[in-house]
Amino acid sequence: MNEQQQRLNADIKVPRVRLVGADGEQVGIVQLADALRAAREADLDLVEVAPQADPPVCRIMDYGKHKYMQDQKDKEARRKQSQISVKEIKMRPKISDNDYGTKSGHVRRFLKDGSKVRATIMFRGREMTHTELGKRLLDRLAEDMQELATIEAYPKVDGRNMVMVLAPLKEKPAKDADKQDTGDGAAAPDPSPQTDPAPTEPSAG
Repeated sequence: MNEQQQRLNADIKVPRVRLVGADGEQVGIVQLADALRAAREADLDLVEVAPQADPPVCRIMDYGKHKYMQDQKDKEARRKQSQISVKEIKMRPKISDNDYGTKSGHVRRFLKDGSKVRATIMFRGREMTHTELGKRLLDRLAEDMQELATIEAYPKVDGRNMVMVLAPLKEKPAKDADKQDTGDGAAAPDPSPQTDPAPTEPSAG
């Protein structure tokens, strides 16, 4: 819930609330006056955390500390977001294979460093009548980088340019441990189980 929308203490205007204690225990539905008294006795605040519930859910907590911790989390999230840089490489639609190899090498390095890449195809003059050449080039780049990146923004014309944005793939957990688990340990089925069939007797009749 947004901090600005949270009501606390005397600002809560409902007769009953579902109370959660300071250590997270579910107290249950109580009169608002009782919840406020419990918060005061603990020298803490009564904070409405789920106003849409019936009755609203309120929690006893140190609101100042809670808000400080939330602000720190938001600040850290913004810091991490700002750390994701966007590099740009520019190419002409009729780029040579040698130049393409150089440019794609730069893209590969940027992606491995954790940066996004804005790939721009620059058209000049009548080249704008053959934008499919730029699309083909960007598709080639995306295919060459598919093990490192995902397409965040698909190719589109922007003025006299065509632009595509690649974002580095998030690391996936290694599956080696899973393979080892299935190949070793008591939980793995015995590939050649030994059976001891019961002896059969000829049927009477």
